[in-house]
Amino acid sequence: MATTTVSDFIIERLHEWGVRRIYGYPGDGINGMFGALQRAHGKIEFVQARHEEMAAFMASAHAKFTGELGVCIATSGPGAAHLLTGLYDARLDHMPVLAIAGQQARAALGAHYQQELDLVSMFKDVAGAYVQQPSVPAQVRHVVDRAVRIALSRRTVTAMVLPNDLQELEYEPPARKHGTAHSGVGYSAPEVVPREADLKRAAGVLNAGNRVAILVGAGAMHAGDEVVAVAERLHAGIAKALLGKAAVPDDIPWVTGSIGLLGTRPTDEMMSSCDTLLMIGSGFPYAEFLPKEGDARAVQIDIDAGMLSVRYPMEVSLVGDSAATLRALLPLLEQKNAASWRNRLIHAGERWQRVLEDRAHAATSGRVNPQRVVTELSPRLPDGAIVTSDSGSCANWYARDLKIRRGMMCSLSGGLASMGAAAVPYAIAAKFAHPGRPVIALVGDGAMQMNNMAELVTVAKYWRQWASPRWICCVFNNEDLNQVTWEQRVMQGDAKFEASQDIPDVPYHRFAELVGLTGIYVDDAEQLGDAWEQALASARPVVLEVKTDPGVPPLPPHVTIEQARHFARALMQGDPDQGGMIANTARQVMASVMPGRK
Repeated sequence: MATTTVSDFIIERLHEWGVRRIYGYPGDGINGMFGALQRAHGKIEFVQARHEEMAAFMASAHAKFTGELGVCIATSGPGAAHLLTGLYDARLDHMPVLAIAGQQARAALGAHYQQELDLVSMFKDVAGAYVQQPSVPAQVRHVVDRAVRIALSRRTVTAMVLPNDLQELEYEPPARKHGTAHSGVGYSAPEVVPREADLKRAAGVLNAGNRVAILVGAGAMHAGDEVVAVAERLHAGIAKALLGKAAVPDDIPWVTGSIGLLGTRPTDEMMSSCDTLLMIGSGFPYAEFLPKEGDARAVQIDIDAGMLSVRYPMEVSLVGDSAATLRALLPLLEQKNAASWRNRLIHAGERWQRVLEDRAHAATSGRVNPQRVVTELSPRLPDGAIVTSDSGSCANWYARDLKIRRGMMCSLSGGLASMGAAAVPYAIAAKFAHPGRPVIALVGDGAMQMNNMAELVTVAKYWRQWASPRWICCVFNNEDLNQVTWEQRVMQGDAKFEASQDIPDVPYHRFAELVGLTGIYVDDAEQLGDAWEQALASARPVVLEVKTDPGVPPLPPHVTIEQARHFARALMQGDPDQGGMIANTARQVMASVMPGRK
């Protein structure tokens, strides 16, 4: 009978925990685990990313799109270090992810050996809930079990560091004696509901309000029906933080859309004029977009007590699962008749849609208006589509112009807001998790050049095994690190710094063709509709490259006096894109103040 190594045991134990896929990259420091993966004959699928950082982002996205544990693996030294950024994405967005990293042989540790890093210390911040480096085979069982259980129960990152010689040793279960631990497999999430007295206090606040606003985040993703039911009872409007974009559909007329700098005017108006705020599962960080302190009474629901009353002073803070808490709260709420408030929100939404349409169709200075890329996609999204976005300027159009219907999914790097992280690796993980669903990634050219182009090779390697080939990467090619360029102008009052902001023009659609995918190029806005339809009908994955105008401003819901002053100062310095920028800004402002006027 073949010897069961420590690595064989870990793979089998992960399988018992329900793990069916691991993202990563090989190396000699983790060879024992890869040998065990091979001997497991496909019980756990290994997906080879082009870079360990991307593998960690894929693990984070797997957790987001499935609710399961995401797992990534890397070799010792630099391989392990490369995981960190993706792991921070998972930690900041409260996703359960397990990182497995190789390490040098136990006898060499402390000898300044090649690729020897103090990985336990390195992972201590990102995986502080649980990071361990087992030293004997009998220790491995409880290390695996605790790493998985803690990641799932606390919705956080954990890590295992495995010396390469330990991986190859014969597995030994813990002896039945003092000084050993005997763990088991299994975790079932509890249904956490606040006490009746606290629910009644929350209901009292909500029942007393006349103009109720609801803000939902990622913690409400599985409570959409409950959120809508409570909003109907309270005649409230619903705004969405970016990570909660898919929590409720956008075709409900009193859903006001996104909040914040990337948000909508109806949401901004609702937050500035409401008298009551109900925040559900959201860590939205920017207090200036919430009601002015003292203007609204507030109730918050969150499973993590550490996230309560840190964005706005809450009168009632409820620790609980969003769906279960809302179901318990609903019978205590009185049916409101706030028709004037509800109608005000609906009319604001209708006006805003006209603004968005006019902005998207506003002429630009020779290139495609980037907003129109998304407005042409939105009505063409197939049922069940999954959309991912990078954190650059395309996130503005994703936030405002993409209309999510029931049954769709979408996400991006929220708390970390990492450039080059979410669009393509998230879309790859989404396709592995849901191979029959269409997946669309929205990404800027800066992110493509940073690390996303290489992951097109990953798509080329695996796409034939997906149940449906519909996977599209839409590249906004404006030869500019556009989000930061606009931040320099509006937040710092500086003209565009070409040395840091200009990037090379790369034929992304041709690169796609080079690696065996379909490439489509658009430099005329009137071609966008046909291009999206062609991409969605393609028999293989597509890179849709659109030559977009960098001078179209991502206007916030309202422009502050300070922002206007900074913008004027940037113009006075002689911005290199000044001519087109001024014309495009004027067109966007006119579309805002006179919607419907072409």
